[in-house]
Amino acid sequence: MTAEGPAFALLARRIRAQGPIPLADYMATALTHPEVGYYATRDPFGRAGDFTTAPEISQVFGELLGLWCAERWQALGEPARVLLVELGPGRGTLLADALRAARVLPAFRAAVEPHLVEASPLLRARQRETLGEALRDRPAQWHDDLASVPADAPLLLLANEFFDALPIRQFQRTPEGWAERLVGLAPDGETLRWGLGPPLPPAALSLPAAAVPGAIAELCPAGRALAGEIGRRLAQQGGAALLVDYGHARSAPGDSLQALRDGRPADPLAAPGAADLTAHVDFQALAQAAEAAGARAHGPVEQGSFLRSLGIEARAEGLARKATPAQRRDLAAAIDRLTSPTQMGRLFKALALTPPDAGVPAGFPAPPAR
Repeated sequence: MTAEGPAFALLARRIRAQGPIPLADYMATALTHPEVGYYATRDPFGRAGDFTTAPEISQVFGELLGLWCAERWQALGEPARVLLVELGPGRGTLLADALRAARVLPAFRAAVEPHLVEASPLLRARQRETLGEALRDRPAQWHDDLASVPADAPLLLLANEFFDALPIRQFQRTPEGWAERLVGLAPDGETLRWGLGPPLPPAALSLPAAAVPGAIAELCPAGRALAGEIGRRLAQQGGAALLVDYGHARSAPGDSLQALRDGRPADPLAAPGAADLTAHVDFQALAQAAEAAGARAHGPVEQGSFLRSLGIEARAEGLARKATPAQRRDLAAAIDRLTSPTQMGRLFKALALTPPDAGVPAGFPAPPAR
């Protein structure tokens, strides 16, 4: 399939000038380039977009995460000021629902200072629209990255389906060892294709030593770096972070790169800038990076069990009592989608990060007694 569009033209010029590029560089351009990237040029969320995230499925999801933050605020000793930060807020739906739920604890709501980490001007505008009423009494601040968020108060951080869109590097096992997968141009100059770099030293990047030729391994340096930054902040500022995404609990080889265009699976190289690109999150790698920076990791636990332990069924029953029959059917379908093992309940997981001396957050099992 011939590629086209401004993102392809930009990538093609770069490849012609310097040769094939790592997958991480390709993803960064295709997704977040300020002029031609996927997230900079469209609203991909909801039924009219390419995918629907948990906050768009049911208000209960964001409400429960808001109450989870309230419980962590209480565990902190109810400070007068706390930074409520969301990474990649989408349309702002999750934060709006979380802030509405926070009203049950007026002191917590008064302590919250909202911060949204969002680089896309288009999505920032949508977030302001969604959050208009919720932010009337407490204006929010927007940031391009976590580094620009203040570090002068405890941190409560939410990241829902954020880490899966961070650029990854892929490596393929060859008879000579591991080699990095690269994106280059086909001889026709109008199509992108996969290639391989030179074999890497055996100990490079801590890739698995035992793997059959053709096996694929993935690393997400951006995810590890961000988890480390969150861990450092929590160790210094106090607070908690909740990362919810789809992926595997333990590091393992495998090709998880996927693309969605117009709501359908697509070739990841066919339409840069016009398709969403994601990969499964390696929760073990994130936990290790955060703990190396001074934090403590809890989980991951499956999303279904996490939401049930937070009371999703009781909240749904309360909403159902005031709903029409059609609304009750929609609500039941939404809760099933969020919690069922055959839908989002098992593949999606939750990982919590806290300072090392903090108690176990709600929704996570206590560590076994020693």
